[in-house]
Amino acid sequence: MKEIELAHSPDADDIFMYYAIKFGWVSSNYRFKNRADDIESLNLDTLNNRYDVSAISFALYPHIVDDYALLRTAVSFGEGYGPKLIKLKGKKLKRGFKVALSGKYTTNALIFRLKYPEAKIEYYNFLEIEKAVLSGEVDAGVLIHESILNYNEKLEVEAELWDIWIDLNKENLPLPLGGMAIRRTIPLLDAIQIEEVLTKAVKLANNHKAILSSMLIERKLVRVDDKTLEQYLSLYANDNSISMNEKQLKGINKLFELGYNAGFYDKIIDVNDVLIPTEYKDIRFS
Repeated sequence: MKEIELAHSPDADDIFMYYAIKFGWVSSNYRFKNRADDIESLNLDTLNNRYDVSAISFALYPHIVDDYALLRTAVSFGEGYGPKLIKLKGKKLKRGFKVALSGKYTTNALIFRLKYPEAKIEYYNFLEIEKAVLSGEVDAGVLIHESILNYNEKLEVEAELWDIWIDLNKENLPLPLGGMAIRRTIPLLDAIQIEEVLTKAVKLANNHKAILSSMLIERKLVRVDDKTLEQYLSLYANDNSISMNEKQLKGINKLFELGYNAGFYDKIIDVNDVLIPTEYKDIRFS
């Protein structure tokens, strides 16, 4: 069996989408060796071509396009929701306010920088952002992952990044947050089969959400209780996570276009050109 090193974040949606493989629900010709780390660490590791397959922020992708292709599965989009810019209740933010973000290459950082170009940015582990705002180390912070559901009562939302995104894209497109990238050096037939395995895992997880969620909570693999997990998975690990649809692909292209126009990327990319060409398998065995 070929060993594939697959990296994902320890967040509930990534754990949920991957653990159908870990628990042996999906059989394949590959032995997956998994590594869990926060998303910005994964972004930086992928910049250094560390993993065969890795969860990434979609905003990172143009920086790694020469080394990685995109998979269609195990994706997270915001649709009417997303990261939140929070501050202490009643605090007025000045033009050059200090903000805590979860990483330079995250999608939330890109959207934030497009809206607030004069803000002073400091990067924190996403689990430390709420604490930094409460202590006054920063004036505001962008909460991501499960933090958007439960935060301290002393805090309030200054802006929803979903609203900023809608204002920027003008088309009511879903907000591309997290995806999966696969090394281009992996033989194409293997890449196609790996995508099929991961797609099956995400579909199985989604179809058996209650059972898998219970197993994750029982083993203390997630940071939240059962009700919060159910709410969170309904947002970020759902039917739309199994395989990207045309509207989601259009959202990714809009993200790349906005980043390119703002000077964050060197070239414009069409997401349809960087997906695994699944038709190769049919041609190969026709």
